[in-house]
Order: sequence, then structure tokens, then C-alpha cells
Amino acid sequence: MKIVIVGGVAGGMSAATRLRRLKEDAEIVVFEKGPYVSFANCGLPYYLSGEISERENLLVQTPESLAARFQLDVRPNHEVTAVYPDEKKVEVLSDGKKWQESYDVLLLSPGAKPVRPAISGLAEAKNVYTVRNVPDIDMVMNALEEQPKKAVVVGAGFIGLEMAENLKKRGLAVSIVELAPHVLPSLDEEMAVHIQNELIKQGVHVQTKRSVTAFEHGGKQLRLDDGTTIDSDLTILSVGVQPDSTLAKMAGLETGLRGGIVVNEHYQTSDPSIYAVGDAIVVKQQITGADALISLASPANRQGRQAADNIAGIVRNNRGSLGTSIVRVFDLAAASTGLTERMAQQANLPFSVVHVSGKDHASYYPEATDILLKLIFHPKTGEIYGAQGVGAKGVDKRIDSLATAIKGQLTIFDLPELEFTYAPPFGSAKDPVNMLGYVAMNVAEGLSETIQWHELPEALAQGKILLDVRNEGELQNGAFKDALNIPLNDLRCRLAELDREKEYIVSCHSGLRSYLAERILKQAGFHVQNLDGAFALYHAVRPEDLIYPEK
Repeated sequence: MKIVIVGGVAGGMSAATRLRRLKEDAEIVVFEKGPYVSFANCGLPYYLSGEISERENLLVQTPESLAARFQLDVRPNHEVTAVYPDEKKVEVLSDGKKWQESYDVLLLSPGAKPVRPAISGLAEAKNVYTVRNVPDIDMVMNALEEQPKKAVVVGAGFIGLEMAENLKKRGLAVSIVELAPHVLPSLDEEMAVHIQNELIKQGVHVQTKRSVTAFEHGGKQLRLDDGTTIDSDLTILSVGVQPDSTLAKMAGLETGLRGGIVVNEHYQTSDPSIYAVGDAIVVKQQITGADALISLASPANRQGRQAADNIAGIVRNNRGSLGTSIVRVFDLAAASTGLTERMAQQANLPFSVVHVSGKDHASYYPEATDILLKLIFHPKTGEIYGAQGVGAKGVDKRIDSLATAIKGQLTIFDLPELEFTYAPPFGSAKDPVNMLGYVAMNVAEGLSETIQWHELPEALAQGKILLDVRNEGELQNGAFKDALNIPLNDLRCRLAELDREKEYIVSCHSGLRSYLAERILKQAGFHVQNLDGAFALYHAVRPEDLIYPEK
């Protein structure tokens, strides 16, 4: 059997090496149009700042090492320019020469390509770069040798933020321009705002709800949609990627969402002899079953291995993806898995949301740091739709646990049962993930009724009364307008000050004391909701709506 693989890196090379382990007698040829067939593209931004000091560390394998260990015929700088399914041949271009290569089975792993929007002056700009591979980062590194002072990153997704961080660490003045209402559009607003605040704290100039309408003076100036301009010596264009499905379309293979290659559960395209994996294929969002494009290394590696198994006769099904991901931005990390609140709304799913604040390890042990977790779930069955986390440390551990719970079809009722390793330097006796389960169960079982931060203004406009149960000294850090203040410890003896004919929303700093207040008031006959995430969350996302004492 002769297997031809188009494209290396995560999907293609995972398939190639797995195929060799399963089929020692197969002829396996890998064509890669770039100079490097196996490199750490996720590490590219960190090479920029010197955090990864050696360029060679980005090169995971070479054609020579792959040939020596796996007897793979790996050919970099070989571009497949056409596929002829009827003849089972591909057309290859290298060193100006073209020829045709036959195959029994073809695996496409072309990846995704950066989106280059139709912006006036972009074609003439000499200082605008995208970052997807080693040659891309080489060009940026060469540009840095010219000692640029100002950099602009267009797009505040994961790669954009990583590039902004590492350019700032190189000493450049960095600006970010993002069309969405907030940075990290893949997270919900109240979670992403912590990353936005961290960027501002670190001296990055952030402009959201703005787009670039023109590159002027050879790219040295960017004009925005509000008419303002930004000077730039170096610009990184990071406005997303799209499937590189050109070969598939030319071959007449079925494509779908945004041009992605359509595959079945075994990774076969509309031609059974042609398989496809990685960023170029349409996958199923595991929770909704909807078509999705998920450009991440972990799913691509898994898909490459599974496709190889199917080619070798071991049946493996593609179960879909959650899109679990994480990004570090200076001193914070943000991670997510599954559906966001916005996605749950768009899918018309019944859902509830809870936020929990905790510490990465025991609060009494030195250097404990804050973690904010968000859980989206079915209000009755407890099915977990998604989760997000932000914090300095330990966010990866919590979101990984929640992603595993979703994959294992656990519900909110299982989260308190999860047993985590515990010692004061590592965690808490009741981990924040356990606490998410407890809080979500209280909501699902009717012990607590929550209201979200974005619902608060309308609820107050309808006549509900906000009751703040923080201590008086805490109000010096900011307070809700027109709120009543009765500290939690005084609440039981001051119930006469409240009106059972009114509806109340209780808040504290993070939500624990307000839950206790909710239980006291409900059992005393009051109509009460608990402001989920409480003052701390509202202060982060809508500080302008609060009042502050004069210093």
C-alpha cells in the first residue's frame, strides 16, 4: 500500500508515524510545501521575545530523523498543486519541476491559512506580517533587527494576544485593535475583561469595537473606522484563519462550513480513498452536534492518529471536539472548554450560569492567587455545556478537569464527587471545581435563584431592590448605586427593616455571603435572588456603573 500525505506538522505527521507503527510494509510519502515538516507553531510567539531562546528548539523533527526512525519518505519544499481522484495521482511542484505521484490512499492535512481581509493599502504595506509557521516568524525577527519602536496587533484572539505580550517584552510600544466588543472574543465578556485589564496594566494600548479600514504610507499608519490613525513600525495581522481547502475544491471533494473539507466519522472525504484531518476539516461541536472549525493542535494530533487507524483497518470514530484552549497573557491565564454563554444562547439551549471565586491552593498557604471560574449547564439535567477560567495559576488544572468531565458525560451533580489531590501547596480541601458543582446544584435544586451581572440593570429598573451584605468598610472600594447595606452578621436582627412585599437581589463581594443571606431571607418569607459573581464580578465588567467615595 502506498499512502501519500499532503502536509506535515500536527495532523500529517501524527498520521504518518502512527501508520508506520501499524503498517511496516507500507510506502509512506509526506509532501510539505514549506521548508519544515514538523515544527512547534504554538511556540512561535515565545521565540519572538527570547523566552524560547533557540530557533532549533522550534523544529521538532527533521526529514532525516523521521527517515531514520520511521522509514518515512518526507519531502519538504514539495507543493502538491493538484489532486486527480479518478487516476489516484497528485501533481507535485518542487524546484520548478512538476510531476505526478500515485497513491492508494491520500491523506490531506493542509491546515489553515491566515485571513487577509480586503483592506485598502494592505497589498502595498511593507511592514505587515502574519504568523503561522517558522518562515513567518523569521520575517518578523528580521524586521525587529531594524529596531522598530511601535507595533500594532490587529486582532485580539489567542495568537494576537501572545504576539502582543511578546512584542511588549521585546520593548516595543504595543497597540491592539479588535473589532469585537472585548479582547478574546472566544470567551464571554465578564471573563475576558480580566485579560483586557491585564493588558492595560502592562502598558498595552487596547482599542475594541474598532476595525482597520486602510493601511497608509506603506503600512506606517493604520486608519481606523472612527477616522483616527495609529502609527506602526511593525504590524501583526491576526484576524483569524480559514481552512486551506484549495486542493480539495479543485479535486471536486465536498466542502462545507467556510470552505472546510467535509469528512465522515472515519475522516473520509466524499472520495473514500481520500482522508482529511486537522484545521482544514469541518468537525462536530461535541455538545451541540453542529458543524464547527476548530484550529487547535490537540484535536489535529488526535485526528491524525485516528485517521491512520482507519486507514490501517482499525475502526476509530471522530467523536467531535470541545475546543478546549488556554492562553497566557503576562501574569494571567484564560482558558475555556465547550460552549460559551453566547454559544448556548445561539443554540437555543436551556441553560443556567454560575461563577465561583476561589484560590489556586489553600488560602492560608503563602502565594495563593485568585481563580474565577464560570460554568454553563442545563438547569434541570445538570449536563455541562462549557466552562471558562481566569487566574494567575491553576486555571489549566481546573479547565482540564471540567473538559474531562464533559468528555466523560459527567454532570454538575458529579462535580462535588470528584476527588483531587490535596495538600496546602497544591489545592484546597474543597477545590474550586467541587465548589462549582455545589453552587450549580443549589441552582438546579431550587435552593438558590441567581441573576446574572448583565440582567441587573433591567431588574433594578423594574423595581427590585439591591441589598448589599458587605461590611461598611468594604463599601470604600466601591458600591452599587441606591443599594441598601445590611452586613450579613446583622441581617437576622434587622429583618424588620425589609418589606416582604418587595423583591430583593442580594450581593456581597464574591457571592458566598450573599448566598447565605439569600437562605436567611427566603426562610423568613422574602422574595430573593442572588447576584451571581456579586460585586467583584460586576466591578470588573461595569466599573462605570458603580459609585466610589471621595478620597
